[in-house]
Parts: sequence; C-alpha cells; structure tokens
Amino acid sequence: MTHSGVPLKPYHWSELPNGPVIRESIEETMFSWWPRVFGYYMLSLGPLSAKIDKTGVGVSCHYSLFDEPEADILADYSQLPIQNASVDAVVMNFLLEFETDPYRLLREVDRVLISGGHLIIAGFNPLSPMFIGKVLPKYQQEIPWNGRFFMPSRVKDWLGLLGYQVVADERLLHHHLLKELKTDSIWSHALKSWLPSSGSVYVLVARKLETPLTPVRAKRKVKQPNWSTAPTAGRTGHTSQSSK
Repeated sequence: MTHSGVPLKPYHWSELPNGPVIRESIEETMFSWWPRVFGYYMLSLGPLSAKIDKTGVGVSCHYSLFDEPEADILADYSQLPIQNASVDAVVMNFLLEFETDPYRLLREVDRVLISGGHLIIAGFNPLSPMFIGKVLPKYQQEIPWNGRFFMPSRVKDWLGLLGYQVVADERLLHHHLLKELKTDSIWSHALKSWLPSSGSVYVLVARKLETPLTPVRAKRKVKQPNWSTAPTAGRTGHTSQSSK
C-alpha cells in the first residue's frame, strides 16, 4: 500500500495491530524516564508521538509536528522549520519505518536538538516474532508491515555517527501482533525470558553529547609555519642588530 512510492503510514494508534497495547507499553516504559527529560521545548514528531502520555516530563512547552491540520506545526519531517539547536527533547514513534531517507530525518532532528538534549525513538524490531507479517502475503501491504523495519543495532549505529549516547534500550511485546495480544500468553513469557532482545517493539532513549572544544595543539600546528618563516633571508635577530 503506497502512494507515489511512499508507504502508507499510521496516523492513529488504532491503525496499528494491537495499537492501544503498544501505546500503553511505551507509556509504561517511559514513565520513569520522563522526569529525567527536562528543558523548555519538546517536539513530538508524528501524530502517534503527539498522542502518548508524557506525564512527569520536565519540559515547559510541547509542540507536535506532522502533515495534518491538527498539528501545532504543519511541516515535512525532512525540512523542519525550526532553528538550529533550539529544542531540548524530540519524540519519534514509528517514523523511520515509513521514511524514504530515515538517516536524513535523524540528521534534521540532530540539527534542531541542543547539546545534551534527549531523543526518544520507538520502532518495530525485525528480529522479533513480528517479522512473520513480512513473509505472509496477506500482511505485506498492510500497516505497519508495508514499511521498512530497521534493526535497533542499526539505529544505534546511526545515532553513534551523529554523536549520541544511547542511555536506554528497551524491548517490548514479545509477540507477532498479528492477532489480539493476550498478556497471559505462556509463549510470550517464555520468549521474553529466553530471548529478551526479541521484543517486537524497541524504545531507545539517546542523549546528544556536548560538542568537544578544538584542542589547543591543533591551533598551534596552524600557527607554526608563521613563526618559523624568516623574512630576512635566514639572518637571525642578533645578526641584524650587529650590522646596524
């Protein structure tokens, strides 16, 4: 299911399989993290991010940004109409899966995020039971299996290249999500115990590292040629004084 080559993407939690359960699981995971996220401005990218509960977050002003009229800011994710280094925290729920250039989106988010700011990403894990929907023709063109699933390790590599430290990596819902999820499923409990990294949903909390200062040694190397250049054809200062 695509439109002009772009996969259809979810605008409501109900459009995801077991959407309310996924939302509740993410909210429960982030409950203890919100008090550690603080500042003046938080940006929620996408309608799903805007609708999750952020009770306890230490950020004064909240803004949502996506391509629907109900957003606080109506814009494209790849060209955020926001000044450089002006946002303290960014929340992204299930966006990378439906972007033609996900790394470009991360670079744009990095541009607007301040040093020390937090980036929260939720996505679908391909190394999980949810991958079953990718191989079954019945589900391949349905949300969210019509998108691209990126391994959490790859997303963490992208964050590392941009200068982020991943401070939390959680895996949720060890279930294929093709049918109604039962919280008392023995199979899901066993999978969580034996393969905890195989949760169908991952949540990453990353912090943008401070920009390092230019080393003093690098400045000296630049000035070194100017100090060693002699404008008097090799004569020293002592020789010049003697000739007067």
